Amino acid sequence: MAHTAHRPTPRPAGRRHPLVATAMVLPLAALLVVVFGGWEAVVTQASSVGVVLGR
Repeated sequence: MAHTAHRPTPRPAGRRHPLVATAMVLPLAALLVVVFGGWEAVVTQASSVGVVLGR
């Protein structure tokens, strides 16, 4: 018998856990809030997105 090298099983192609995604996005979001004008801009954009999604 030939000896074959152990191959690690590939991860299933799926979505990442929501907490992992949140942990990846929060530092970038905080940086963008500081660079582009604070919480007022974030609240304005979030309310605009809420209006668009509510239609």
